[in-house]
Amino acid sequence: QVQLVESGGGLVQAGGSLRLSCAASGIIFSLSTMGWYRQAPGKQRELVARITSGGSTNYADSVKGRFTISRDNAGKRAYLQMNSLKPEDTADYYCNAYFEVMNRNYWGQGTQVTVSS
Repeated sequence: QVQLVESGGGLVQAGGSLRLSCAASGIIFSLSTMGWYRQAPGKQRELVARITSGGSTNYADSVKGRFTISRDNAGKRAYLQMNSLKPEDTADYYCNAYFEVMNRNYWGQGTQVTVSS
């Protein structure tokens, strides 16, 4: 059974930091591309950051220089370090595991991030 469990969300003031964690089980984690997506109320889900199995990363323009994605293959975890948070970063954040060979996606249940001004 595949599970992706996010943690680390919460309420923070603008300018603050949070670190999101995604714990994976039931998948060959090292072969996955791990991503963080977010969805604000009334908006579509959008990619925040992604890291491939080889460690290549890409970020949404809105978070470049502020957010850092990383992964721990041995511990089967992905992380999103979020610094200099802004009110517009407020959203539900979702962990995603993508396997290109199978064209299959897995999603976590989400964790809420609220940034107050």
